[in-house]
Amino acid sequence: MSVDIEGIGMTSQRTRDRLIQRLREHGIRNPDVLAVMRETPRHLFVDEALASRAYEDTALPIGFRQTISQPWVVARMTELLLEGGTPDTVLEVGTGSGYQAAVLAPLVRQVYSVERNADLLRQAEARFRKLRLRNIATRHADGHLGWPEKGPFEGIIVTAAPESLPEELLHQLAEGGRLIVPVGGGMGQDLLRVTRNGDTFEKESLERVIFVPLVPGKA
Repeated sequence: MSVDIEGIGMTSQRTRDRLIQRLREHGIRNPDVLAVMRETPRHLFVDEALASRAYEDTALPIGFRQTISQPWVVARMTELLLEGGTPDTVLEVGTGSGYQAAVLAPLVRQVYSVERNADLLRQAEARFRKLRLRNIATRHADGHLGWPEKGPFEGIIVTAAPESLPEELLHQLAEGGRLIVPVGGGMGQDLLRVTRNGDTFEKESLERVIFVPLVPGKA
């Protein structure tokens, strides 16, 4: 990232380094993930009024009843996706602010990201251009349907919670591909990693997490 993204005060590199230390303390081990989290300017993905809180390890509102995920959750989901080998192509379901895609972009060859809310998607696309992230392709679509024309994907990350595993996403996984998804309703979900082995999908339950629901349709 060659644009000027250093920031001052609460968005400074020192502030980001404190966040990385907290991520380490909470179990994030992958050095590549930690390096990208350090360099990604999270303050550009929130409203200017919230910039001073951008490097807190907490979710923040981004409008439209959506949030930018807690940094630990972004790091953990990315780390889980990379375990066992770096995927070449990754589908992200739920572009949101664009932060998760921006973290993925330096780590994989190509990110495909779908978002149901056209206004959020336009804002995220502007951030990608500002950061010169040229390996992120976006689509305004219902996330439950994925992006079948670009599949199969070696990795899929879902950044909102369906009540059950979306069948369409399972079918868009490549052989050996990994799907990271929070599943469940109410006040908490199980973070699952689903690995495709032929027509079998091996499920691992990894963490309890809290995400906004994955809403069908487009807005």
